[in-house]
Amino acid sequence: MSQRALHLRGRVLPSDEVVDLWIADGVIQAERIAGAETVSTGGFIVPGLVDAHCHIGLGPGGPVDEATARAQAEADLAVGVMLVRDAGSPTNTRWIDDDPRLPKVRRAGRHIARPKRYIRGLAAEVQPGGLVDEVRRQARSGDGWVKLVGDWIDRDKGDLAPLWPAGVAAEAIAAAHEEGARVTAHCFQEQSVAELVAAGIDCIEHGTGLSPEVVVEMARRGTALVPTMVNLANFPTYAAQGAAKFPAYSAHMLDLHARRYETIGMAREAGVHVYSGTDAGTVVAHGRTPDEIVELAKVGGAEFALGAASWRARPWLGGENLIVGASADLVVYDENPLTTIEVVHNPALRVLRGRVL
Repeated sequence: MSQRALHLRGRVLPSDEVVDLWIADGVIQAERIAGAETVSTGGFIVPGLVDAHCHIGLGPGGPVDEATARAQAEADLAVGVMLVRDAGSPTNTRWIDDDPRLPKVRRAGRHIARPKRYIRGLAAEVQPGGLVDEVRRQARSGDGWVKLVGDWIDRDKGDLAPLWPAGVAAEAIAAAHEEGARVTAHCFQEQSVAELVAAGIDCIEHGTGLSPEVVVEMARRGTALVPTMVNLANFPTYAAQGAAKFPAYSAHMLDLHARRYETIGMAREAGVHVYSGTDAGTVVAHGRTPDEIVELAKVGGAEFALGAASWRARPWLGGENLIVGASADLVVYDENPLTTIEVVHNPALRVLRGRVL
């Protein structure tokens, strides 16, 4: 990577206007820079991509070492992801913040779950009586987010069920807000998402159990949704794994999978803010954001999908778009992804903090 004054000319999406971008000292400049190197002309420029739900530092077997976490971040960066919301990890990845060659990370601390009601070894495990205190701890250790496990299989019931009494969840969400943090939750099932939205949660992950009434309430409250479409595609596998012991759970997962496009599309049509996330870090590999964008385009078209992974998602996570004074984080495509969405798999140029990668 090299640091120098740069010039790009092209269309900054979603606008059709052709503009000149001037970059120096890692940021977008207001005026022409004499001697700047022109690195792109005629391309389609997109603010650096976002993965709003992934897990750097986490692998299929649990926490990973620093070299593996770095490889995960680099896999995301390779496809143009320059801002990540880490939606729960037991690994300390603060060292990433000191490396200008890696994406920016917004952390949610560690998952919070009840004992034996989530993947072993990943979550801070507490009973409902300890939820408020644990939420405060995770709010203070993260970067403005807390991650709850909203539902998981209940072996006594043989199906998905909420982890937290609705009143306790509401107290915990209020406590996080007092700490200056927003709260999101893993939710596959119908009851958990309805109760957490009513409790004032800020975001829902997956959201396969959304009902028409709940999406209207989400739109009214401004509750966001990160559906992780590439992970929802794995529901038949999860169903098959539990079919012998938990047939009700298996059937439920298959039903949620079958109507996933309809469910997420309903949320979009109701005005819910939808953002792109892959759930990379366990069963999903890092670097899948282009696949997620293509999946979201099936729900609402190319502009909806690319905006969910770029210019709409960045301000939601405290990032900036390509304005004067902003960090020069951008991706350039040779073809217009708003007409040929599959081009997101092939970035022609990536610039991170003003450096060509």
